[in-house]
Amino acid sequence: MTLGNAELYRLKSDARRGLLENDLILQRFFERHGAQLSVDEGKVLGQLLALEDNDLMDLLIGRKDSVVALEKELQLDSYKTVLQKLRER
Repeated sequence: MTLGNAELYRLKSDARRGLLENDLILQRFFERHGAQLSVDEGKVLGQLLALEDNDLMDLLIGRKDSVVALEKELQLDSYKTVLQKLRER
């Protein structure tokens, strides 16, 4: 099941970040995958967007594959899938 418009709007609002680089990556992600995001992917993305800007940036550009706040979660396939989509160029 895909996300509804309200949930997608909330995620897009949460995606407005303090770092321009994060904004650009997240904007590209929503343009490519926003309409097809599943409810589970939306939950994963919501947890990623709750991270501090620098931690999120490290994950988005692949500088790190894990952060302390989501260390266990980032080992799950659902997180790996969303991160892979976020890292697409």
